[in-house]
Formats: sequence, C-alpha cells, structure tokens
Amino acid sequence: MTYTRPAAVALAVALLAGCATTAGTPSSRLHGDAAHPAQAAGWVETRLYFGLGPAGDAAHGMGEQGWRAFLDAEVTPRFPDGLSVLDVYGQWQGKGQATPERLRSKMLVIDYADTPANRDKVEAIRAAWKQRTGDQSVLRVTQPAEVSF
Repeated sequence: MTYTRPAAVALAVALLAGCATTAGTPSSRLHGDAAHPAQAAGWVETRLYFGLGPAGDAAHGMGEQGWRAFLDAEVTPRFPDGLSVLDVYGQWQGKGQATPERLRSKMLVIDYADTPANRDKVEAIRAAWKQRTGDQSVLRVTQPAEVSF
C-alpha cells in the first residue's frame, strides 16, 4: 500500500491523537489538602454582617485599622484556611429605635465543615464583636454550600 505524504501525515496525527492523555492538564480542583478538599459534603457558608458606624461619617464608629485588628485577633485564628470580607452598605433598626440607621458595614463570608466546633467559633466571633463595640447584634446567615477547591 502506498501513501502520499499528506495522507501519511494525517494518518500519523490521527494515531498520535489516540494516545494523548490529560496528564499535563491542570485540574480545576485542589487535591491532597485536608483543609481544602477537592469535593466536600456537609459544608455551610456563613455570612456575618458587622456595622462599623454611621454611613458618611468615618469619624465615628470603627475605622479600617480597628476592623483589621479585630479580623486579625478574633477571626483569622479561628478560620485560618480562608475567608472573604466585602465592604457593604447596610441599614439596621435596633430595638427601641424609631428609624433605621444607615451604616458602613463589612460582610464576612466563611465556608466551613458544619461541625459543632466550627459553629462555636462563629458564635465566638459574634460575641467578641458585640463585646468590643457594644452593638446589639451581628446578623448571621448560614446556608448549605457545595464546596470544591
């Protein structure tokens, strides 16, 4: 059987393509790290909302330096594997207030295995904030989360 040069090249490419693997292709998931599993069941996502002070009035309430100190002292030691912080605008009408306050706020987002120990860590963060600031509340929203790293 005789092949022309273009036909031989096409045949060689087709044969080599059948041998290709994805060994060199990076995975979209992290593997081999217990703190960041490739696929995790039984995890939740918690969002905590912290009021820093009146909107439009950076002179009152907690500033960025105070927030970072709180994050470093109370949050990061409890959840060192990762978290997110977003600047948000919020409103809150406290007990006995006639109108809502407009607040500079931070939203802390933490994904974690839903265990009693981790739930206790979240509650400790809320308690530490209320003790530090005198705030009545830290809003907590927790939902199931499908997690992969």
